Amino acid sequence: MCTTCGCGGNHSHIHAHTDENSNVTIHAGEDGHDHDHHHHDEGSRTISVEEDILARNNADAAKNRAFFASRGILALNFVSSPGSGKTELLAATIRRADPKKLPITVIEGDQETNNDADRIRSAGARSVQINTGKGCHLDAAMVAHALEHLNPEPGSACLIENVGNLVCPAEFDLGEAHKVVVISVTEGADKPLKYPDMFRAADLMLINKIDLLPYVDFDIDKCEEYARRVNPKIRSMRVSATKGDGLERWIKWLEAELTLASL
Repeated sequence: MCTTCGCGGNHSHIHAHTDENSNVTIHAGEDGHDHDHHHHDEGSRTISVEEDILARNNADAAKNRAFFASRGILALNFVSSPGSGKTELLAATIRRADPKKLPITVIEGDQETNNDADRIRSAGARSVQINTGKGCHLDAAMVAHALEHLNPEPGSACLIENVGNLVCPAEFDLGEAHKVVVISVTEGADKPLKYPDMFRAADLMLINKIDLLPYVDFDIDKCEEYARRVNPKIRSMRVSATKGDGLERWIKWLEAELTLASL
């Protein structure tokens, strides 16, 4: 089970269906692990199950990473709390990016609905939706299944939008080159201190909705300071998905990282 929330952590029952427009949705079912929370004498068994799940996930992530490397694909794992504006940021990125320099496909993770994948397709990129049901994060096996349907082209960027959650996705490697954590100015500036594992695992923090700074009580300098306190190597960019602030710098970063992935 997921070591932080007991959600199940690994979903072995995965099936896909295609709608009338040839859009693929992948459904991940519960894997059947016993989630008995009466641990008394079963502490060692619980740890063993958790370690086994993470080991299997890491093995699947290594296969995903080899797939991306063999095709020169830049894979990024976008993580955040709900409502940070991840989907709109990805859509704005797709609309502004030069598809010749930065071809993009997207794997969308959510518990229910195809809404986010539909928004990505409307922005102009191919997308596969993964519905995790009760699961609170994507795992590497789900991503591998999505890749079979998405088949991203060599030399492209594959952007993976994880389920909105700043806890569990920190533990699960999907085979990505970088975790990108998105925080918005409508949240608390102390999020990096409250969820240190996620910010420690991320290489880049995007602070979104900066157009709202005049209207909210959010100390953006403090937020960046807190993130560096948790992870001295983390980079930070300030963006507005709706107004376009900072998107040029963000896209230049993506282009540079794609060049490195293609070498």
